[in-house]
Amino acid sequence: MKIGLVSLGCPKNLVDSEVMLGLAERDGHKLTADASDAEVIVVNTCAFIDKAKQESVDAILEMAQHKKGGACRRLIVTGCLAERYREELKREIPEIDAVLGTGEVPDIVDAIHGNKRAPVAAVAPLVFHGPARTAPARLTHSTHPDLPDPPRPTYIYDADTPRQLATPGHYAYLKIAEGCDYKCAFCIIPTLRGQYRSRRAESVVREAEALAARGVRELLLISQDTTFYGVDRGERGALARLLRDLNAIDGLVWIRLLYLYPTTIDEATLAAMADCDKVCKYIDLPLQHASNAVLKRMKRPGTRQNYDRLLEGIRSRVPGVSLRTTFIVGFPGETEADVDELTRFVNDHAFDHVGVFTYSHEEGTSAHALEDDVPVAEKRARRNRVMSLQKRLAAGRQRRRIGERTHVLVDGPSADHPLVVRARLASQAPEIDAAVYLTECDPSSFGPGTFAEVEIVAARGYDLLARPVL
Repeated sequence: MKIGLVSLGCPKNLVDSEVMLGLAERDGHKLTADASDAEVIVVNTCAFIDKAKQESVDAILEMAQHKKGGACRRLIVTGCLAERYREELKREIPEIDAVLGTGEVPDIVDAIHGNKRAPVAAVAPLVFHGPARTAPARLTHSTHPDLPDPPRPTYIYDADTPRQLATPGHYAYLKIAEGCDYKCAFCIIPTLRGQYRSRRAESVVREAEALAARGVRELLLISQDTTFYGVDRGERGALARLLRDLNAIDGLVWIRLLYLYPTTIDEATLAAMADCDKVCKYIDLPLQHASNAVLKRMKRPGTRQNYDRLLEGIRSRVPGVSLRTTFIVGFPGETEADVDELTRFVNDHAFDHVGVFTYSHEEGTSAHALEDDVPVAEKRARRNRVMSLQKRLAAGRQRRRIGERTHVLVDGPSADHPLVVRARLASQAPEIDAAVYLTECDPSSFGPGTFAEVEIVAARGYDLLARPVL
């Protein structure tokens, strides 16, 4: 049959989508990007915050329309929303034929064939859209006192699991672990993804070798806490050893670490990052806040003072490192003084990349028991305040790069102008960071996945303009 898939949410979810596509293709099915042509449509959902849940519901409703006016015979919903709202989805959207949670990725083939019994209880080239329909009332998780909670997911794929990459061919995400053991007050991920479980290093290396053989030049290592890799198996220093093994793989040029937890970064990992020429000097470190009072209510194991020392140590140990972080504003009980502390922290540490989210009051988290006492408009104002500061700081740093010569990885033609080439520095991750735009060049000479030496000639906000050095 012809299979189409909509993948929503984070890169970790995208890897699950790629595995499902690989399993379907191995079973003899064909993949299509045309919704009206798909006989089976899979929507792999996100449920991290309210906005993500609504986007997932909207996508399900859009794809459900193809059961009426298209070739679609089966609609399958997978991922985090499915894990959290199994019964509710089936009840509210009867067009759904099967619901698979995050631990049921291997069941996709049975679901395609109709053998998976329905439960009683964006860059991807295969993403497509259909006509909208009015969404049902907000999904609310229901429980029954006489029924046990469903078991936590335990599945994680390995090097022998087929994957159909949905990223451009020159870069790929590689999930080195699944789940999370932390109990952050705002986060539902441990419930949706289960306990932390690392893949064996041999499996990760074999998959990386296979990806490099397929033309992947940039490998992005991901998990809920990448620096916790191996600790659950009693393997201290496992991430550092893994980086050194990956650094020896022919064909790979960049190896990038995403989602590092501030309390699990160790000296061995920093040493490997400093020593290994292929490992990007780039650290993605979600700190969430800088006020000790807010961090405590968030149940984050850190303080402003800890973070100051950590950031100073990272920069000392890995010269030239690029730092990305994310923050949450509007958490219950956050005051103007807390936001002042956060802005001072951002100003003091001059992060290369900052993302700021407004707090989402999610059921199933311990923070849900707190009063959501910061008005929505105030949350947005606080976010804008921090982001405006970061924009000014980043603009100054970008202007100071004018005249610099450096190497970039080409992603392909700009979406806005066919004669402009979009590329990235080693300090820029795909999709989430700014980019370098090459002008004064022949785009046909800079195909996706090629590396080029360029000179920075201008700065435009977060982005840089450059010309090739011939």
